[in-house]
Amino acid sequence: MMSNNTYYDQQLPPQYYQGTDNGEDGDEEMPATEKDLAEDAPWKKIQQNTFTRWCNEHLKCINKKINDLQKDLSDGLKLIGLLEVLSQKKMYRKYHARPNFRQMKLENVSVALEFLEREHIKLVSI
Repeated sequence: MMSNNTYYDQQLPPQYYQGTDNGEDGDEEMPATEKDLAEDAPWKKIQQNTFTRWCNEHLKCINKKINDLQKDLSDGLKLIGLLEVLSQKKMYRKYHARPNFRQMKLENVSVALEFLEREHIKLVSI
């Protein structure tokens, strides 16, 4: 069944207009800044893989390995191990060797950050 109003039958709904009349079909792309900030941005993956390999190179002398930076550094143990290997010093404070609770994990990370502060090491762009 055809409508009497052929003008509107031939038009696309407004949400599908591209905004340019250059005749090209294609999906609208994200602005460059959104692409750079996206969770799966290529440069982020490259940087994460590079840092993971660098950490593992230093951690292998204490028989530890990082697979996922976020998960493996969250309890503070591998971070403490990395800092001890790099600085060739022991932590100033005791830490939880088997952190079972979130509070224990946070305390371990605090021990690592306090160590950096005492050694006058500044973290930039983290």
